[in-house]
This record gives sequence, structure tokens and C-alpha cells, in this order.
Amino acid sequence: MDFRIIDRLRADRSAERAEVVAGLRASPAIVAPKYFYDSLGCALYGAICQLPEYYPTRTEVALFDQKRLEIATEVGAGRQLVDLGAGDCCKARGWLPFLEPSRYIAVDIAAAEIAGALQRLAPDFPTIEMVGVVADFNQGLDLGDALTDAPVTFFYPGSSIGNFSPAEAVRLLASIRSHCVARPGSSLLIGVDGKKDPGTLVAAYDDALGVTAAFNRNVLRHLSTRFGFDFVIEGFSHFACYDEGLGRIEMHLESLREQAVMLDGVPRRFAKGERIHTENSYKYAPTEFEALLAEAGFRDLRRWDAPDFPYHVFCAA
Repeated sequence: MDFRIIDRLRADRSAERAEVVAGLRASPAIVAPKYFYDSLGCALYGAICQLPEYYPTRTEVALFDQKRLEIATEVGAGRQLVDLGAGDCCKARGWLPFLEPSRYIAVDIAAAEIAGALQRLAPDFPTIEMVGVVADFNQGLDLGDALTDAPVTFFYPGSSIGNFSPAEAVRLLASIRSHCVARPGSSLLIGVDGKKDPGTLVAAYDDALGVTAAFNRNVLRHLSTRFGFDFVIEGFSHFACYDEGLGRIEMHLESLREQAVMLDGVPRRFAKGERIHTENSYKYAPTEFEALLAEAGFRDLRRWDAPDFPYHVFCAA
């Protein structure tokens, strides 16, 4: 069976550009993490997931391998499977034989990535209808006619929910729940990174090989290519830290010298040591994330914990 792609991205490029410029002119400057994921950024993220320091992927994979049959029984088979932040679809691939979904809907902001992934995946699962939805979660989870009225399993692995602030996470979870309420028998299967020692956390986002640094700095190349800015990538270095009070890893790009970047014809001056905030990754104790799920309206919860590392998988119905 073939696949189709539905584009839900808003096409107002002038508004998008204005939003990016406003973020860069702010103090501190900020860039939305969605701009990590051009084709090179997607490839670098795939490499990050293979690094020895980056524990979330292998911890989650090991937990899924250990508990797959139990989780599959809890979730149920034959539903629609919505893969949020699908990327190369590799995290969902291992579930398809167990969940036997009637339809697989891969949702991601990177159009080329999910198109290529579905092209590779579809021949191996010819009985499953496959749909790609190009969407930005910050604009709401607009799935429209990508879903039928049948029950859905929303699959959100990789602890990507941590990229949202707690308030943003609740809004996204509530949006997912609204889709579930409209389709009785639906549920959410989500991976959540737990709190652990700061050294382990920082190493996962500042690896010795420098892959995460390249991933972070690539956002400047992407912005320059997309919007015509003139960032000098070598003028910025990668910086990662853990804010224990907020319970989050932060990634920044730090200016190595005084420099100016032209943004729509007007220079934005960066002092030496000034930073651009590019990403947060919140970490949650189990009770903290259970509270977010409850605030979003989920009541029926099941949790599986990794045996050797604080990492958690929740099924919320």
C-alpha cells in the first residue's frame, strides 16, 4: 500500500519570519527548537541517539523490549496509531507487529523526513494504511481528516514532551486527550525522562564527540539559509547546563566575540558571552508527570519504570 502526506503547517512566511526575528532580538535571544530539524539537523539528531552519553534512547528501547507484550496488551491492538514526532519512524517500527494498527499516522514538522521514512516503511507493512502529517505542535495538534472515528493510540516516545514547558505540555496533553475523548477506547503511550544526577544529564547534551554541539550550531545555518540571515557559525559555541530549580536541561549558543548579525537589514549585536537559548528539556519525577496528566484530564494511568535508570513510560486513557 502507498502512503499520503497531509501538510498542516501554516504557510504565512512573513509572520513566521517576524516571529523568528523578534525572538533573536529579544534579551535573552531565543530560537524555537523546531528550527533544529532541517535535513542535516535530522541526520545529526539520529547520530545523537547513538551516542554513549545519550541515555534516553537506549533506556527507552530496553524498557520497551522488556515490557513490549505487557504494554501492547494494556494498549490494545487494531487501533489507529498516531506517532508524534515520528522523524524516521524507527521508534514505531518495532511496535507495528505487536499493535497491528489499522492505520499508522506519522506526525512531524520535517516533511522530507517522514516522507522518506514512510516510503521505506510502507512496503514492509502493506496491510497498514500509512499517512504522514506535517505539523508544528506549537500551533496545536490539528489532525483533521487524518483520523477516522476509530480508537487511537497516541505514541509519543523519546521524552520529547520535555521540550515543552510544563504549561505547554499540559496544553498539548489536553489536546491529545480531546482526540481520545472523541474516540472511546483511545489512549496515550508516552516516554518521560526522569530526574537524575546533573553530571549524567549534562553529558547527554554535551557529548565528547561534539555531535550535539554540531546539532545546536546547525540551527544558525538553517536560519541563515531559510531567512537570509548572515550568522557566522564559527562565532558561536555550544553550551549546555542543568537548572535544578526548574528541573530542566538548557541548551544555548554562546557568542565567542562581539559581533553583529543582519536581521532584515538591521544589525542585532551580540556581546562576547551573550547567549541564544535554543532548547529546554524538562525532567520529571513520576509523581510530577502524573500531576501533568491529571491536569490535562487523564485519569486512568499505568506506568512502567526502567530498572536501572530514572526513565518512565506511561499509558494514559
